[in-house]
Amino acid sequence: MVNEASCLAIDLGIYLLLMSVKENQSSELFKKAKKIYQAGIEEVKPDNLIKNYVLIKDEKLIVKDRNFDLSSFEKIYLVSFGKASQFMVQSLMEVFGNRIAEGIAVCKAQEELSIRNIICLPGSHPLPDEKSSMAARNVLSLVKKAGEKDLVLVLISGGGSALVCHPLPGISLGEKRSVTEKLLKVGADITELNTVRKHLSSIKGGRLAQEACPATVISLVISDVIGNDLENIASGPTHWDSSTYKDALQVLEKYSLWTSVSPSIRKIIEDGIQGNIEETLKKDNQVFNKVFNFIIGDNRVALQAAQEESERLKFKSYILTSSDQGEARDTARYYISLVKDLLESGRMTSQPLCLLAGGELTVTVRGKGKGGRNQEFVLAALLEMKDRVEDSVLILSVGTDGIDGFTDAAGAWAVPSALKKAESLSIDPEEYLNNNDSYNFFKKVGGLIITGPTNTNVMDLRFFLVKK
Repeated sequence: MVNEASCLAIDLGIYLLLMSVKENQSSELFKKAKKIYQAGIEEVKPDNLIKNYVLIKDEKLIVKDRNFDLSSFEKIYLVSFGKASQFMVQSLMEVFGNRIAEGIAVCKAQEELSIRNIICLPGSHPLPDEKSSMAARNVLSLVKKAGEKDLVLVLISGGGSALVCHPLPGISLGEKRSVTEKLLKVGADITELNTVRKHLSSIKGGRLAQEACPATVISLVISDVIGNDLENIASGPTHWDSSTYKDALQVLEKYSLWTSVSPSIRKIIEDGIQGNIEETLKKDNQVFNKVFNFIIGDNRVALQAAQEESERLKFKSYILTSSDQGEARDTARYYISLVKDLLESGRMTSQPLCLLAGGELTVTVRGKGKGGRNQEFVLAALLEMKDRVEDSVLILSVGTDGIDGFTDAAGAWAVPSALKKAESLSIDPEEYLNNNDSYNFFKKVGGLIITGPTNTNVMDLRFFLVKK
């Protein structure tokens, strides 16, 4: 006769066995998910992009579908900044060989570059520091050397706004850093953030191109903004700017920051509105007659590579968008609603489904926790799945640069059973979400994705693996 203790032991054993099976199944699903996002990131690494879009043949520089006669230039200068800076330089130098007379690559402080005629300078990200300011001054000094018969190559990738930062006269670096930090915390999107930054800068909003004039400028750009808007990638140093000082004022007023920024910043913006300070460069400025900007990598390229990998892994795959924007938790609710409709509609076949999306979300920070937009998205999405018992959906969101917020994680992944694990650990996921503490939630429950620096940056990749 089986006693009560024996029954409890059997029940516990069955429960642990079922949990082990679920964890193994989830692990297998994540292995496939990992291959999918890695394929997307690999495709937009600088060496692949330069190889695909930049070529020198018979002294003709061919960038995408445009040709330039290199023999017509006396000197070629190079400047590079952004999260992919040193890797863009390394790849481009394989094409240009010893043709570069002088160059500067602005990299994150821990990175180094050893290439003939190229100086590597440190900068800071996501907030600028004195190294960023010094790097910007050196970049401006270098491009000023270029004459009418010279060529300036500019390599731009996401993160450039912080890595090269030179405030207008009258504003301190600390003041500009402070307003940047305030805008990030209130959830301002990249266009709003850059509208303010450009109007406080000596290098953004086309002003780098202005300093390089009358030389020819060719910019190769890895895009980290929605719609590949050249005005906003690294705050548009070689592109005209449609925003104004009045727009900068409106952004600060929208987030109730106007009275909290420094008097120096308010004075610059007020003087700009009154016309006492020159505006950022506009579309009809003659500076841009010899400026050529080329997007060589973006979120769509990464998504297409991820889609190809998912199909190789036997998923039926769809790209929903490469232009996600808005609050992370609101977007999570929308996507989970879509996934639930699919699961409950009877339209799912036996073939598993992969839904892919990309873009860049924002987080309004109200708590004191630790996390980033990708981790917060996954946690919010997971909570929307709390009525599901089976692990029929895997949610993943990852930054293609390997960085999510002020953390060492690139993002996170989760399946519905993660909520059961949280319960067993006496962890309340809603409490963690409300405190913007997604990092510590996934650190305890499992699901952090830590890639380290990826050497590129094309915003974020998000996807859902769905099985019947």
